[in-house]
Amino acid sequence: MAKHRRTQDHSGAWVIQTWLSFIISVGGMTIGIIFLPVDAWVKGYMGMGLAFSIGSTISLTKTQRDLYEGEKLTARIEEAKVEKILSEHNTLS
Repeated sequence: MAKHRRTQDHSGAWVIQTWLSFIISVGGMTIGIIFLPVDAWVKGYMGMGLAFSIGSTISLTKTQRDLYEGEKLTARIEEAKVEKILSEHNTLS
């Protein structure tokens, strides 16, 4: 039976870079909204837009990851079924 091992797909440097990129982009956008020369209603609207954009992006990436992980699990189950059938066939031969 083939062994499946879980490995980290991304290097530590990549993970740090993605977090820094996220923090800098959200921070920069927040500072830009705060110092924008418009009234509080416009700033509030833009802030809500930023918050909803972040939330929907997180939901989308989680959903995509879950779908991918589900496909991997289904493939492993199918592989195990095939290996079981083959091993039973080999013992009968």
